[in-house]
Amino acid sequence: MTKISGHTQIVGVIGDPVQHSRSPQMHNAAILERKLDCVYVPFHVRSGELREAIEGFKALNVLGVNVTIPHKQAVMPILDDVSHEATLIGAANTLIFCDGRVSGDNTDAQGFLRGMTEEGIDIPVGGSAVVLGAGGAARAVVVALALSKLSLITIANRTRWKATQLERELASISDTEISVADLSSSQFNLAIRSADLLVNTTSVGMQASDQLLIDPNSLNSKTIVYEIVYTPPETPLLQVAREKGCRTIGGIGMLVHQGAIAFEKWIGIVPNVQTMRIALEQALYQKKM
Repeated sequence: MTKISGHTQIVGVIGDPVQHSRSPQMHNAAILERKLDCVYVPFHVRSGELREAIEGFKALNVLGVNVTIPHKQAVMPILDDVSHEATLIGAANTLIFCDGRVSGDNTDAQGFLRGMTEEGIDIPVGGSAVVLGAGGAARAVVVALALSKLSLITIANRTRWKATQLERELASISDTEISVADLSSSQFNLAIRSADLLVNTTSVGMQASDQLLIDPNSLNSKTIVYEIVYTPPETPLLQVAREKGCRTIGGIGMLVHQGAIAFEKWIGIVPNVQTMRIALEQALYQKKM
């Protein structure tokens, strides 16, 4: 157990709500293993108090914080410096405090890519992908894929105008063609049949009663199916994909790796990703030691 003293450094996460976050278990396990004089704390910060909270962190010499809903976009105008990826994604999920300044970064895109690398899967340069959803997570995934030099990314969302807006905002970040398809269209089914990668960034699948957004018959065994939902660990989409012979990736890897990248940015030490994963899985799925 970490001993708190006047020398203990502080990192944490801000959100509203934040009580549900399992990041403290994940980060504190890595801190404890490295025997660092540091602690990761959840901070409940309401929307109207965001600027004051950031100023308070500066005054208290906090090393850095993760940012979760609803502050990822709202925090952007408050920052002194913003990374290229955070600018492209339009949101910051990691803040670093140094010399009275606050810098914003976004580790979701790199966390997404490392989740694939961990499984021994490379993004096929010149290949194609279908992304389900058009929210903040979808934006990070599309940025990651576009910068990985895919030839085509098809975005499909239950609300078409959101997908269209995302396509317009990200169309110029690389040579990758970005298109929009309706979920019930033949274009959508064709895109899945020919896709090298299918990524679900929506919350569909968190409930056992959720209906699949795709026709299972449109899947073929060469398609890699990536589910960024991490609870439950086996979603209906992953079950169907495995039955079709597809290689699958669950969301726990992305969650762990985006946290590990933030950890390194704050503390300057590479954490043990496996330690973070075990702690996170125990917290999420109530696994026994």
